[in-house]
Amino acid sequence: MASSLGARASLCVPAAGDASSRKSVGSKAHNLRFHDQRLVSLSLLGRQTTKPGSRPQQKVLCLSVQQASQSKVAVNPLELEDAKEPPINLYKPKGPYTATIVSVERIVGPKAPGETCHIVIDHGGNVPYWEGQSYGVIPPGENPKKPGMPNNVRLYSIASTRYGDSFDGRTASLCVRRAVYYDPETGKEDPSKKGVCSNFLCDSKPGDKIQLAGPSGKVMLLPEEDPKATHIMIATGTGVAPYRGYLRRMFMEAVPTFKFSGLAWLFLGVANSDSLLYDDEFSSYLRDYPDHFRYDRALSREQKNRNGGRCTSRTRSKSAHIYFCGLKGMMPGIQDTLKRVAEERGEAWDAKLLQLRKNKQWHVEVY
Repeated sequence: MASSLGARASLCVPAAGDASSRKSVGSKAHNLRFHDQRLVSLSLLGRQTTKPGSRPQQKVLCLSVQQASQSKVAVNPLELEDAKEPPINLYKPKGPYTATIVSVERIVGPKAPGETCHIVIDHGGNVPYWEGQSYGVIPPGENPKKPGMPNNVRLYSIASTRYGDSFDGRTASLCVRRAVYYDPETGKEDPSKKGVCSNFLCDSKPGDKIQLAGPSGKVMLLPEEDPKATHIMIATGTGVAPYRGYLRRMFMEAVPTFKFSGLAWLFLGVANSDSLLYDDEFSSYLRDYPDHFRYDRALSREQKNRNGGRCTSRTRSKSAHIYFCGLKGMMPGIQDTLKRVAEERGEAWDAKLLQLRKNKQWHVEVY
């Protein structure tokens, strides 16, 4: 955050649905030196950090995850690094690209509330993108509100780097939670109100065709001008998707033009341990790059804070890129807390936020 905001600023990941938080083992503080050599303190209330060498209990199906603990993976084609500007809307909803489903894997355990899938899509290198961008997906069928018209496009954050899970620049991955609706009176699922696109994606089989638009978005692009920069990433549920792309680029891939030597700090809020997404992958970075990666998980249905309530993550910092991705319900609490902290110091939060945005340090994508 802005360098003059040195007091305690709390960023709260709310406990609601897909935006839940994790298990408390007390309050700890960590002092870090960011790239500008000014001391920044990050204090977590009700936090549990995955420690190097710990063994995650959940098995997550991710391509080439084990390679992260060895040497970095070679990527191709390196021409994908040549573009000076990100690709934007190469394909429009009225003229989408027809891609092919490569695989669909459930990546949550049996006790997770709901189903989340990792979906790999083959675009043949024809719909390139940068980390932090989104694809638009047009599910098959007729728009129920506009008879005779196709379904509306749905946006999904891309969960892979520009090289994809196969490192050849031909695939992209999505992290999708199946949207279902339960009648509050009967408690039974109502199929007529299910999410059209999420169910189409989670039900897809290898070889199925998918209509893509995009890529779109610039707000969540990973700044790479300073390889020593600090990146604080806060996600609820599938909001972790763009961060998976960032972290693979930082720690898994051998990208000649980007040698990350800063600090990446991920805060992931989910409902319980079975709901953790890409946990094996993130834990491998923590093991292999302990000086450059921190990983905090918040499990709202398993943890309690010191007051007996659901656990949230709290953080303070002076200067860093800060990203928020997930349910929009997390933002009011974050804004309110930061405003209160600024006012306690006699500072105007609105001015601080304006400075963060002006410096392009504040990245928000919520839904």
